[in-house]
Amino acid sequence: MSSGKRIDVLKTMLEPAVHAVGMELWGIEFLAQGKHSVLRLYIDSENGVTIDDCEAVSHQVSGVLDVEDPIKGEYHLEVSSPGMDRPLFSFNQMARYVGQNIKVKLQMAVSGRRNFTGTLTEAKDDALTFVVEGQPLSVSFNQIDKANLVPTFD
Repeated sequence: MSSGKRIDVLKTMLEPAVHAVGMELWGIEFLAQGKHSVLRLYIDSENGVTIDDCEAVSHQVSGVLDVEDPIKGEYHLEVSSPGMDRPLFSFNQMARYVGQNIKVKLQMAVSGRRNFTGTLTEAKDDALTFVVEGQPLSVSFNQIDKANLVPTFD
């Protein structure tokens, strides 16, 4: 099973359990490393995330994972807040941060670059426009390998 397909299956399976404890499933990462594999769930809510929230989600999700057994072999479950430099997993998540700085890694180079930090100025029809070093750069969401919000400190 491809990594993207596995994440989709896990999201469908685990999202109801996360919602059951009043949290939003922000994103999922699965890092396959043999006996040291990690299933990481990022959770969020309007009121933030506490250690108790992480514990409640971990307990709820562990039950689902034990019954469904979607991952063969050993792995560690981690439940975390996305934090201030939150990873962005979907187009809709990115669209929430128009006007903010985002660090992006593309799957393939655009204008000779795969990595950049820029201000997201527009999110429309699956296309994202950034201002990078004073120049506009438009990419399709599908071109993005990884994106993180760049925190600002006032």
